[in-house]
Amino acid sequence: MPEPHQPEGAIAATGMGGAMDLAASEATSLEKTPGGPDGGGPSAPARSLWSDAWRDLRRNPIFIVSGLVILFLVVISLWPSLIASGNPLDCDLANAQKGSAPGHPFGYNEQGCDVYTRVVYGTRVSVTVGVCATLGVAVIGSVLGGLAGFFGGAWDAVLSRITDIFFAIPVVLGGLVLLSVVTSSTVWPVIGFMVLLGWPQISRIARGSVITAKQNDYVQAARALGASNSRMLLRHITPNAIAPVIVVATIALGTYIALEATLSYLGVGLKPPTVSWGIDISAASQYIRNAPHMLLWPAGALAITVLAFIMLGDAVRDALDPKLR
Repeated sequence: MPEPHQPEGAIAATGMGGAMDLAASEATSLEKTPGGPDGGGPSAPARSLWSDAWRDLRRNPIFIVSGLVILFLVVISLWPSLIASGNPLDCDLANAQKGSAPGHPFGYNEQGCDVYTRVVYGTRVSVTVGVCATLGVAVIGSVLGGLAGFFGGAWDAVLSRITDIFFAIPVVLGGLVLLSVVTSSTVWPVIGFMVLLGWPQISRIARGSVITAKQNDYVQAARALGASNSRMLLRHITPNAIAPVIVVATIALGTYIALEATLSYLGVGLKPPTVSWGIDISAASQYIRNAPHMLLWPAGALAITVLAFIMLGDAVRDALDPKLR
């Protein structure tokens, strides 16, 4: 007897011994589904910590807002003439301490300079100091701390005592002492001072992260297979120990910007004719009652910049912390 005609498709057994019709496309997709109906299909590709972190960051509104603010700050620090056509050093005493006027929305300072133009051009100094100091601190601290955590022994003991000495030096007091003898008006003495006193913190973080990473099974397996120290450091330990350093460095970047403004306010950081928010805040502090706009605009720009970098650091910390998953 001829078989009854059946629609093109597949017959799948049910758990109760019956059968159900599946369309051909559904049957194919079932076979390709990770795990399959019998659990023997291909497994889903594993995601790395960095891909998971980037996925979380893209969904974090704090990261998006702070990233856009920082991108704007970087752009105007590279090309301040895009939004400010004047010269921050062009001053007219006839306009001293005047409020906002057409073409000069932030008013004038005590020397008749346009406050808006000086705020825009001051972004370049703050971003330069923050980025360069953070890079210097991160590189030196990561290398010294990572080597100390990996090799241990006398190297670790000596570095630990050196970092204790630096931790005992107050940052502002150290700046008053060390920078008071510097006559240069460039940003490099300030950056060098921040790197000198800032690397121990990153070093301590990197040391602890490397000590934790080198105890993992994959590092022990690489050692048993004869991998060299340099290969274990570069291929196995560094990629898995660098996350805490990135988090701390990102948050510290905003701190260094605030520190530069503090030292400039105290008169030992950047010096005129360099355009800096700290210098403008220091000069405007004695006119706060008569012309508060001279102080509020550079102080507001400083606060927004520092807050943006701190928010970015918090978002990166949340994304890279496996305990929060």
